[in-house]
Amino acid sequence: MRKFSSKTASEGLLAGAIFVSSCFCFFSAGVHGAPQVPAMFVFGDSLVDDGNNNYLSSLAKSNYYPYGIDFSQGPTGRFCNGKTVIDVLCDLLGLPYLPPYTSPGLNGTRLLGGVNYASAAGGIMDETGRYLGDRFGLNQQVLNFQSNLNEIRALLGGGNSYNQYLARSIVVMALGSNDYINNYLLPSLYTSSYNYTPEQYANLLLNHYTRQILALYSMGLQKFLLAGGLRSLVQQLNTNHPGAIFVYGNTYGAVGDILNNPATYGFTVVDRGCCGLGRTKDR
Repeated sequence: MRKFSSKTASEGLLAGAIFVSSCFCFFSAGVHGAPQVPAMFVFGDSLVDDGNNNYLSSLAKSNYYPYGIDFSQGPTGRFCNGKTVIDVLCDLLGLPYLPPYTSPGLNGTRLLGGVNYASAAGGIMDETGRYLGDRFGLNQQVLNFQSNLNEIRALLGGGNSYNQYLARSIVVMALGSNDYINNYLLPSLYTSSYNYTPEQYANLLLNHYTRQILALYSMGLQKFLLAGGLRSLVQQLNTNHPGAIFVYGNTYGAVGDILNNPATYGFTVVDRGCCGLGRTKDR
């Protein structure tokens, strides 16, 4: 699988480097032994989806080969050949691999190590990716997280234990590209490019994104890893919420380095995908 690459694969590699290095900003302890954090909760798109779309009526699925060809569990719904950046983070932090929100039997203590709410084709805007079928946009992902909180609270007995559990847990948020690829840049399917200038649309996305970040913060989460061109947003969030930690990852710079120097990262093809369906096939 090292002979192919694509923008998606490159972004996944980059996000991994950023998120992993960001974790060491949070925690200086070693990566072995007891978990360094109680849980991790993931919100995003195909870069971090680990199987939610398997259980949805969607064209955006990856539970077939060659996806997962280098992963011990085979094709699981991860959009890569092996581990996702979330899996790498779990390894580093001593957490079990996160169950997808839609997986059957997700209840009880399985919730306590964290849950992956990410959904391929999902975006910040609700309508993003709709032509690919069912998917969870960011709004719905946050609602899905909220639906798990009562059970988590009951498992922990509420009170300070519950509050500390949320405060020490990590939130990973990686989405937004679909709002362009599968929305704004498809004028035959969406009206967003007619209704908004590029600057207006970017501001619209940031406003919606910020609203959902603050919704999660209001539920008790305090440690966020945010990928993308969000430096000013991260600075603003850290200033306005001193009890929380928001970390910014410069994904675009690292992606550019991978595309410009593919051999350094083990790739020989950077302009075509090895798999996918419809518009994404062999592109």
